[in-house]
Amino acid sequence: MADKIRVLLKEEEVNARISEIAAQVSRDYEGKCVHLICILKGGVFFTCELAKRLTVPVTLDFMSVSSYGSGTVSSGVVKIIKDLDEPLENKDVLIVEDIIDSGRTLAYLIEVLKQRNPASIRLCTLLDKPERRVKKQVKVDYTCFTIPDEFVVGYGLDYDQRYRNLPYIGVIEQ
Repeated sequence: MADKIRVLLKEEEVNARISEIAAQVSRDYEGKCVHLICILKGGVFFTCELAKRLTVPVTLDFMSVSSYGSGTVSSGVVKIIKDLDEPLENKDVLIVEDIIDSGRTLAYLIEVLKQRNPASIRLCTLLDKPERRVKKQVKVDYTCFTIPDEFVVGYGLDYDQRYRNLPYIGVIEQ
């Protein structure tokens, strides 16, 4: 049976906001190379769209970190499924996430990455759910959209591996 999906953010809204964030990131990293760390799998759509719009030099690596499994609520147990291929020493790192809610995964990940001696670490997310934040120390430097506490899909976000390819952000209605 197909799920009913309500459009929360239209494709045009998402694309326009990514362009705005890319311009801000480009200004902030002017004269530097930004090393994007895409958090798989959901972050890949956003990371690619962001990278295409950046005007500063970009390098890219991927990590897969999970605290969800196949459910819709964070399990609280964070595990690295795929680690980086390149060292981070002296790099200006921008972690790119699809969504941040509890902050558990990012709090853990940031501590792990700090130990690898980057020049800087910043955090960029397509969607933020600050009302769900458990780890208050997670500071988001670039946020495209702050959204209510609803389970969203599309633009890389999935429900049990489905709906990632939707070109908009939608809410699965029960």
